[in-house]
Amino acid sequence: MLPDFQRDRIDVVLVSPRNPLNIGAVARAMANFGYSHLTVVAPYAPHWREARSAVGAPDLLQNAKATECLAEAVAACTFVAGTGTLTYRKPEQPVVSLPDLGPIVAQHLDRGGRIALVFGPEKHGLTRDDLSFCNVLIEIPTDPHQPSMNLGQAVAVCLYELARMIPPRVDQTPSIVSEYGSIPRSPIQAGNINSPAPSGALDLLAGLIESTMTAAGYSPRAMQSANRHDLRVLLRRLAPSALDTRRMLGFFRRIVSRLNR
Repeated sequence: MLPDFQRDRIDVVLVSPRNPLNIGAVARAMANFGYSHLTVVAPYAPHWREARSAVGAPDLLQNAKATECLAEAVAACTFVAGTGTLTYRKPEQPVVSLPDLGPIVAQHLDRGGRIALVFGPEKHGLTRDDLSFCNVLIEIPTDPHQPSMNLGQAVAVCLYELARMIPPRVDQTPSIVSEYGSIPRSPIQAGNINSPAPSGALDLLAGLIESTMTAAGYSPRAMQSANRHDLRVLLRRLAPSALDTRRMLGFFRRIVSRLNR
């Protein structure tokens, strides 16, 4: 198993799940592997926290975070992995087979990042718009005659791969001594110039670039939705650091200010 301080930086995100029993099964699978951060985005059923399938994990379900949109759910995450099959989609993101996920997650955890594993609705999975918030698409190898998996089983398989592929690590980052004792200090907290930008910062930059395009008369109204999608995908593909993202925000703020004047 990963040490607690690293498991604490991994979120499981469910987008518009339809069946409360599946949400409960996800909570149970998370408890099996020692994960506690569950976010449910725009669920269909209003009483999903009461799912009886969360055997051994009722507190996890009660403490789960609820958000209206995926952007809010992953705003603090520096690496977002969507899940699904390639049967009905042509993703614009790099595709990573599930057995290769462990080392990638380990690399981001070593950099002090926060990880989100995102799962789509039972009926059709993540949409193209959902995937625009993801850095990669994780493909779970399945038989082509039955490519889809039950939501709870898909989460369990992914978390098992993390447990199997990533060896336990000892935190060697500097600590902050406070009135609460010694607190591990991640590379991001320490101001590492290579720290990846969180998803929310990339969305802020994308919105500012879109505002600049509008102020310059570059983006007609009919193309704004497509441009917004393309900007989200492009920024996650480029993966700018947190420092570079702040610099670009400064550049575009000055440009849009001049254009508006």
